[in-house]
Amino acid sequence: MSEQAVTKSIVVEREMPHAIEKVWRALTSSALIADWLMANDFEPEVGRKFQFRAKPMPGWKGITNCEVLEADAPRRLVYSWGDGSESESGLRTIVTWTLTPTAGGTLVRMEQSGFRPEDEMGYQAMSGGWPRILAGLERVAENG
Repeated sequence: MSEQAVTKSIVVEREMPHAIEKVWRALTSSALIADWLMANDFEPEVGRKFQFRAKPMPGWKGITNCEVLEADAPRRLVYSWGDGSESESGLRTIVTWTLTPTAGGTLVRMEQSGFRPEDEMGYQAMSGGWPRILAGLERVAENG
């Protein structure tokens, strides 16, 4: 019998004063994603392999290989974040977006799960980054 590794998740929720369809469009349109996250070749199709691309930095080659695992418009989007080859730590996590209509717009919940103990640097970096990223998503949803 083997022990299961303990992993951590980042969860960020934000209510946006926009219709769920506007948020979904900002979340799934490649051109709009580039405005709030990174350059990409994303398409919301299960099995679609895509990349996020940005300027390389120490410990990261500037490319994150991903794959769409679930796309249930306009409520749920799930994709892998990394395949273990693009960073020194071999980071591979799962990002789950859940959109829920509210009286004032849409509740957006982002969870990035699967951070292992050896992924602590990535966990810390993304913990600080996701609130800012969601603010960018909200801005793009408003204008998109």
